Amino acid sequence: MSAKPMKKAVGKAAKKAIKKAPSEWKQKAKDELQNKATDKVEEKVQSKVNQASEKLAEVKENNAHNVHGKAEDAKEKVQDVLLSVRDKLGNVKEAGEEFQKKISSSNKRDKVKGVENLKSVSDIKSATNIKGPSEVKKSTDLKSVNNIKKIG
Repeated sequence: MSAKPMKKAVGKAAKKAIKKAPSEWKQKAKDELQNKATDKVEEKVQSKVNQASEKLAEVKENNAHNVHGKAEDAKEKVQDVLLSVRDKLGNVKEAGEEFQKKISSSNKRDKVKGVENLKSVSDIKSATNIKGPSEVKKSTDLKSVNNIKKIG
């Protein structure tokens, strides 16, 4: 015997029982059916919310890995650019210094010493102009490694 005729017979019997049942039972059955239906709906919604939150957590984790990787790449690129800019600025500084040397050396060549530029007797150092022992540099006056300026 298959299940279809059995289901039909049970369904008819349930309908007759519902018609003949007292109204209190009907109300109780409706309330219980409504409670079970709301429970089922809540369970389904809760499971879908849990699935969605799990998917979001996975996506968040993947995005975090991607962001860190791209941040490292960006950091390396910025460092490379800064180093190349520093090199270019160093070249510009050297070119400027050479240019200044050329200009200053060309100015010196153009000038011819005149009579007023020659040293006279008053320009010769006398015994009073000679440095004394207090004016001589000491070891504390010499520059050390800490006094050297660094680039960058």
